[in-house]
Amino acid sequence: MKAVIFDLDGTLLDTLADIADSMNAVLAKYSLPLHNINDYKLFVGDGADYLVIRSVAGVELVESTIPQLATEYKTEYLIRQANKTRPYEGIPELVSALAERDIKMAVLSNKSHIATLEVMAHYFPDIYFSALIGQRAGYPIKPDPSGILEILEILGLPREEVLYVGDSGTDMQTASAAGIRAVGALWGYRDKEELVENGAVILAEHPLDILKYII
Repeated sequence: MKAVIFDLDGTLLDTLADIADSMNAVLAKYSLPLHNINDYKLFVGDGADYLVIRSVAGVELVESTIPQLATEYKTEYLIRQANKTRPYEGIPELVSALAERDIKMAVLSNKSHIATLEVMAHYFPDIYFSALIGQRAGYPIKPDPSGILEILEILGLPREEVLYVGDSGTDMQTASAAGIRAVGALWGYRDKEELVENGAVILAEHPLDILKYII
């Protein structure tokens, strides 16, 4: 393998507390029901719009709309995005080891593009990533494979030389649709069953396990 594409939330970074705090701040503003952090494990992964939709499921919106809440969430998140977020144990060592081996790295996330760029610059300032792609207006998000195909073009590598590492069924579907090997990150937000059911061909208990598949 010559490259690894990573998901971001739940794979490289544990961002859940900052996401939960940001969404709950918006919900509180409109006196809508709040959620605990474990609820957000099932809400995240498909972009801000779906985060909001899941957060207000079964609630009648009177003073707000889904797009309005999504916009306000993004604003709140940019304020909080580095408050409680941390790389998972083993991730700094993994990306450093990959860089030392001249393995190319990239990130494909359904997080907003600006937030993706900012948190990556904050938490991995000394690691070079060939491409960082988040949710951009006018571009499809995962599980559409377009983002992976764009990254493959940037990397200049065939599908067979690239792994995609993610923690959700959406990530596994994205990799499968793009024709690259899907690695399920068991340290993330979703369980083994979801990963396998959606196309994981490799399951990694710990980030450094991925080094076994880099030849």
